[in-house]
Amino acid sequence: MKITEELIRKLPKTDLHVHLDGSLRIETILDLAEKQNLKIPSSDPKKLKKIVSGENANSLEEYLEGFKYTLLVLQTEEALFRTAYELAEDSVKENIRYTEIRYCPILHTKKGLSLTDVSNAVLDGLKQAEKDFNIKTGVIITGMRDMNPDVSLKLAELAIAYKGKGVVGFDLAGEEMNYPAKEHREAFDLALKNNLNITIHAGEGYGPLSIHQAIHYCGAHRIGHGTRLVEDGDLLNYVNDHRIPIEICITSNLHTNAVKSFATHPLGIFYDLGLRVTLNTDNRLLSNTTMTKEFMLTIEYFNFNYKQIKNLIINGFKSSFLPYREKTIMLNTILEELAEIEIQEMKAEFIGYDDKL
Repeated sequence: MKITEELIRKLPKTDLHVHLDGSLRIETILDLAEKQNLKIPSSDPKKLKKIVSGENANSLEEYLEGFKYTLLVLQTEEALFRTAYELAEDSVKENIRYTEIRYCPILHTKKGLSLTDVSNAVLDGLKQAEKDFNIKTGVIITGMRDMNPDVSLKLAELAIAYKGKGVVGFDLAGEEMNYPAKEHREAFDLALKNNLNITIHAGEGYGPLSIHQAIHYCGAHRIGHGTRLVEDGDLLNYVNDHRIPIEICITSNLHTNAVKSFATHPLGIFYDLGLRVTLNTDNRLLSNTTMTKEFMLTIEYFNFNYKQIKNLIINGFKSSFLPYREKTIMLNTILEELAEIEIQEMKAEFIGYDDKL
């Protein structure tokens, strides 16, 4: 079956690793800055996008610089509602059926919003999008490595309070070097005791030890990025044997210098070894990407065929933090839809072939 961008866009998909504050529309930043009377580096969309973009970053730390401009406009309930809604809407445009959106609530309290104000605004925006577009979303509350572990504990408590109300997991993000996950262990212990799903950014800006800590000290059920896992065969086999999903974000991994080039990304190796790899956007704005673009990269650089792409899609639904029954129902629906799309594509190809005779 011929794989085109149109086909990829049509296929039902997930996005399990996407940051709210890294995925704004550039026009929305400009509009929010004007409404809030905020000073930003440029009022020209193209220039501002170039400033915010992490495409020319040389490290994770440089890549993260772009967030200071997006966070600047995300300090009101209106802005949080709007951007959450728009992110869901953008996902719908390429048939992403289930999205897990992550963000750190405390980064949105600089103008007086409470943590509950922030949480309610984001969840309300997503709930409205679910009604309007017939999709499913989940929120992952994210702690930051460079903040005091007490802050992470407070955010874990927040995530627990909103469990079952839209929040599906707890995360830890930010600069890995010099900020080990194990320092935030108390927060993860609390989250695990309250049966909350755990995903942790690890193996992006630091080596396999970071992944080891995420799993064995903090109880991670999924690993965000995990590119450096390839450096430790024993840990890789453990991750594989225990079916711990890896949230792959090809484009941002290049931008953060986690990999030197698309061609050297370990996705192909991980897939061939049988790891449960999922494909994700990470930051739609900062990395100028979409799920469609990420899937097209697997074809261009790893020669993935339709069967392999289908497996990545299935991995996404299997690895979601949805309750098992809900996950099973959704996956069965998706498999039926994929089968129908395959029939349609084969019919179209046959008709095209027949016309040439």
